[in-house]
Amino acid sequence: MQELYTEKNLQKLNSKKGLTALLSYDKINIEKAVRYFDYEKKLEKLQVEMIKLQTWAIANNERIIIIFEGRDAAGKGGAIRRLTERINARHYRIIALSKPTKEERTQWYFQRYVSQFPKEGEIVFFDRSWYNRAVVEPVNDFCTDQEHEMFMNQVNDFERMITESGTRLVKIYMSISKREQAKRFDDIKSDPLKQWKMTKVDEKAQELWDSYTFYKKKMFAKAKEGERPFKIIRANRKTSARVEVIEHILQSIPYDKNIEV
Repeated sequence: MQELYTEKNLQKLNSKKGLTALLSYDKINIEKAVRYFDYEKKLEKLQVEMIKLQTWAIANNERIIIIFEGRDAAGKGGAIRRLTERINARHYRIIALSKPTKEERTQWYFQRYVSQFPKEGEIVFFDRSWYNRAVVEPVNDFCTDQEHEMFMNQVNDFERMITESGTRLVKIYMSISKREQAKRFDDIKSDPLKQWKMTKVDEKAQELWDSYTFYKKKMFAKAKEGERPFKIIRANRKTSARVEVIEHILQSIPYDKNIEV
């Protein structure tokens, strides 16, 4: 406990960020406040690098797709918000598609995702992607076994075409425990500002946990056969997961770290 009261930690807490962190808990918790201060400082540095990455992408007409998959309440949306809150809004889009329309259901499965792909100098973040058909749809009987198998047979070729056309693709899967998911669902249900997030699919997620696990493993195995496996982020602790997400993206894309912003 004595180690918490170092001069360095006291300097952290005696700052605007430190005081905000200290007062953000119901009970004063110095350890959590110091940890949150460190997270905010680390996040700030990484967000500067995201600005450099975007500046490089715009200057070099790069097209970048970053997809986020994971169980319900795994923190995909929160990670995307931290990624995008400092970059230029004119040069990125966040795509979170609703269920297909009647017309879209008659089209090639990948078509509605292709229509959202980035133009030159743009980053597109998919909050869930074509991998809905790998996990969410078969678990909830939203597709047939034949449709699922067709997707699994096509997905690696589809992604190879994406990357061969010059678009950069980063695939992230955010993983949480069953207990943590239940805790987050309880938090969502009790918060009037978050209740809208809870869907009928979410409500069945705990009951269908093992089925999600089965299809998730099949998805990972198929991805490993291709050129773009998933980066699995352990996301029980939101702050460390967000840092790891941004670090992985920065490591995956060879942007110019010395570019002027």
